[in-house]
Amino acid sequence: MTETLLSTHGLTAFYGDFQALFGVDIELHRGETVAIIGANGAGKSTLMRSITGQLRNEPAMIRSKGEAIGTLDAPDVLARGIAMVPEGRRLFPSLSVEENLLIGAHGRKGGGYWQLETIYEMMPILRERRHHGGTALSGGQQQMVAIGRALMSNPEVLLCDELSLGLAPVVVKEIYAAFPKIRESGASIVVVEQDIGQALKVADRVYCMMEGRVTLSGPPGTLSREAIHDAYFGVSA
Repeated sequence: MTETLLSTHGLTAFYGDFQALFGVDIELHRGETVAIIGANGAGKSTLMRSITGQLRNEPAMIRSKGEAIGTLDAPDVLARGIAMVPEGRRLFPSLSVEENLLIGAHGRKGGGYWQLETIYEMMPILRERRHHGGTALSGGQQQMVAIGRALMSNPEVLLCDELSLGLAPVVVKEIYAAFPKIRESGASIVVVEQDIGQALKVADRVYCMMEGRVTLSGPPGTLSREAIHDAYFGVSA
């Protein structure tokens, strides 16, 4: 049985009195890429915030390799090998590309596959632009920096929130071309996407969310277009 690196169990989440997640169950196994798809407002980013400790939950609602982590703060979640590429990239505008990358290694214990050199080998444009301001780059290059920064912690689990948002299709293709190398390094991936086609291309398993609930799940090859449409948008009356 493949090891379960990350799982949620009846996960709920609230913003004050507003409930954003309703009993969400997902699993990520070692070596997998799992896609979370859904329209804007489906609860995907709330799920990511819950996993990474930005929203506090009941302990057993989130587990890392079987251990309850629902009450851990974000730095402690990162220390367990769970890193996130946030929606909107969130680079430090006062820092260079290289300095933004090095921030990702802060607090890392020991070595690992991902160092500056391996990041630059995978994304050579970052070596060329390493002394430029992080936010002075194109949107696609900034996304590469955000991915590299997360990888610098040498995570077991890489969470990617809306990688393709606002980027041209050719740039999105270039970003996702890094996934095989990331998986070869030993990281398993959760990718949050509104782009259904892109998600189905890279994922071993897909979860579709709507209004804070999982409405469909399974390997891409087993899910019909009609079933995905209904789970994504809801069944028309």
